[in-house]
Amino acid sequence: MLDERKTAILRAIVQEYISTAQPVGSTHIASAPGVQVSSATVRNEMAVLEQEGYLVQPHTSAGRVPTDKGYRFFVDHMAEPGRLDLAATQRVGEFFDAAHGRLEEMLHRTSNLLSQLTHQAALVVGPPADKAVVRSVQLVGLSNRVAVVVAVFSNGVVENETVELDADTTELRLSAAASHLQHVLQGKVLDRAELTTSGDPDTDVVCRAALDALVAAGSEEPVYLGGAAVMAQSFEAVETVRTVLETLEQQYVMVSLVRDVLNRGLSVAIGSEHGVEPLAACSVVLSPVVVDGERLGTVGVLGPTRMDYPQALATVEVVSERLGRHLDEGAG
Repeated sequence: MLDERKTAILRAIVQEYISTAQPVGSTHIASAPGVQVSSATVRNEMAVLEQEGYLVQPHTSAGRVPTDKGYRFFVDHMAEPGRLDLAATQRVGEFFDAAHGRLEEMLHRTSNLLSQLTHQAALVVGPPADKAVVRSVQLVGLSNRVAVVVAVFSNGVVENETVELDADTTELRLSAAASHLQHVLQGKVLDRAELTTSGDPDTDVVCRAALDALVAAGSEEPVYLGGAAVMAQSFEAVETVRTVLETLEQQYVMVSLVRDVLNRGLSVAIGSEHGVEPLAACSVVLSPVVVDGERLGTVGVLGPTRMDYPQALATVEVVSERLGRHLDEGAG
């Protein structure tokens, strides 16, 4: 554990570097609130902090910058609990008060809102459709052996999946299958629905194919990314930008990252802590979206390790709470 003076110096360096992105020298820190010692004393303490892995000196004549360990100490021990300012809080409230229509579109716009508020890339992991109540099901034939099953859920999700059939199927049989699926699924949660027989084996085959397609698609957690272009302004190295953007496009990787970080009980993963090597230059700040005690999604921001952690934490918390309320109202 660092003593009080080293803690104050490290806090001041982290805050200054977050603000300027420039290596921090001892002269500037000597007069920072809570420090108030000579530049020589600050230099000595900075040297100790460097030896202990909290700081690094990028060039011999340059000041210091925080390491991942330094940011972690800042987040765990020093960062004041952030509060979203009144204007931003009102903006979030107005956004969700006016939100309506398809859930997919609303979640995408939520990711854009979060990015605009934090000036970071933002991600929203939506609830899987199979956790929601089915409101209606339709089957539409595209050819004798191909149909589309369309399901509308209580949370506003609309799933449409292509179904390949083993035998020629008439419009009459598709209509019978749709009617039976509607009878079986309406008012039920998809992942708990049990398919009963319709009395016609051929119709049952169509129903089973359609339900399997819905369940397979409905179990996926959709990811919506906002503000990816912001990442291009966050790093000087073109290769870093390219690697980060390519990784953000991989939905499975992002869902796995979010799940792993939350399962470890973390709300902030700094640098290599999140375990995704191509994003080692980034930190992620997450807040789960909880409805009736169950996590139905996640909101988060992803940016360089020098992000403003208190502000990011405050923003994702407010947005996740309002999104949870919106999903709860939509399920009612």
